[in-house]
Amino acid sequence: MEEKYIIKALAALAQPSRLQIFRALVVKGAEGLTPAQIAQDLMMPANTLSFHLKELVHADLISQERSGRNLIYRAQYDRMSAVLTFLTQNCCEGGACLSESVAQYNC
Repeated sequence: MEEKYIIKALAALAQPSRLQIFRALVVKGAEGLTPAQIAQDLMMPANTLSFHLKELVHADLISQERSGRNLIYRAQYDRMSAVLTFLTQNCCEGGACLSESVAQYNC
């Protein structure tokens, strides 16, 4: 993965509301969440949520899909995994330096 994509992803997550949204979508899994569900769960105004969702979509960390009249947002696990892999790729010069509890998050 190119550095410019990693930087875009990390920049998108370097904001508390976007990090909360992303984590909520990761927890929810493949089912995803509608903007109304996210707004209710995180107690966030719709216009603020819309702005943050746009930023996360632009960074390709979440996807947006229309289902009838609803939009469904889901975490992009492959993208998240690529970012984590990039960050830990040369850890300890290739040696096994991550503890098992940390390594399990590199999914």
